[in-house]
Amino acid sequence: MNTPIITFGLGLLILGSAVMAGLFFVFSNFAMNSFARIRPEAGISAMQAINVTIVNPWFLALFLGTAFGSVAIAAPALFQMSHPASVWILAGALFYCIGCIVVTGACNVPLNNLLAAVDPASADGLEMWNRYLREWLPWNHVRTVATTLAGAAYLVALWKLKE
Repeated sequence: MNTPIITFGLGLLILGSAVMAGLFFVFSNFAMNSFARIRPEAGISAMQAINVTIVNPWFLALFLGTAFGSVAIAAPALFQMSHPASVWILAGALFYCIGCIVVTGACNVPLNNLLAAVDPASADGLEMWNRYLREWLPWNHVRTVATTLAGAAYLVALWKLKE
């Protein structure tokens, strides 16, 4: 289990999880609260722009690359469950893949799509914005915690590799 590839992979997964946790933390801690304090039209327009701009090669490589890396590193851990690092690797993979990827796809992206379809200056836009703020943010908190826990689990796994 303690190979240079596993060690390097865990290092990348720690970094990937940490960067994603930081991104989600920014939105949970102050970005969405800031958008909620400005004119709804401006908040809607800002989120619409962010939701378009974030889909870029750098973000997707980090977001999906960390997921693929999580699955790739979990496979050998499943076959070496007696190793002290295995349970931590599997925990990290589950936190990342479920708490980040599944929650994003099932909860945040559908709300992003609904927000994208409204005119920021319309009554429907205001109604959707209120719903968006109410529903999107708690799921983002889940992603923040999940990616933080994934990074922490991968860090413990790295320590356990030395045992």
